[in-house]
Amino acid sequence: MNETTQQTIVQALRTRILSGELAPGQRLVEAHLAGSLGISRTPLRYALSVLATEGLVERSGARGYIVRRFSVTDVLNAIDVRGVLEGLAARSVAERGASPTLARALQDCLREGDAIFQAGAGALGGDAEARYADMNGRFHALIVEAAQNHAVSAALGLNDKIPFVSPATVVFDDAARQQQYMMLAYAHRQHHAIVGALLKGEGARVEALMKEHTHISKESLNLSVEHLHLIAGAA
Repeated sequence: MNETTQQTIVQALRTRILSGELAPGQRLVEAHLAGSLGISRTPLRYALSVLATEGLVERSGARGYIVRRFSVTDVLNAIDVRGVLEGLAARSVAERGASPTLARALQDCLREGDAIFQAGAGALGGDAEARYADMNGRFHALIVEAAQNHAVSAALGLNDKIPFVSPATVVFDDAARQQQYMMLAYAHRQHHAIVGALLKGEGARVEALMKEHTHISKESLNLSVEHLHLIAGAA
């Protein structure tokens, strides 16, 4: 099974949790889930381990998982924290100077994102969703890694345990496809601005852009999760 297919399985499970189909506190039965997705248990177990890393599910017993309950306020606050930490990382990279290797890797991310959005809103589904989420996660990780700040990396690693906070976790909603396409296309234009500022050594500007960038994450989340308070198990 290739990486893109595996990412699609992760996205499918994430969507079921987001929609409330898999409810907070629900025990996940491997045989039932594998059957409903039409896959074997091996890729399912990998997908569940990825969602556990994201904080959407948690282990229960030796091999089982349950859907995690979480606070909506915690999610939104953690997105703000991510903006501050990533802004700090980007500023340090800009002020020190981006390496040619980093510049090439970021440009690759921009080209990949451009190709996804050139296809239009109708094409933003399935494989495209998985590719965008992977590209977005890579883009942010490249900047954080280039900062070489272990304190920032450790703090982000902990922060990303809160559901929907990691940049590699992108939520999609079929009911609002056109609106979400416009939001994510705008977010990708921000990627271009971030790379431009970073490569020009504009530390203060790239820090501000990274903080602003997280607002799109919150807007997209609010758009996609109309019933987020119910999914989170909130009162």
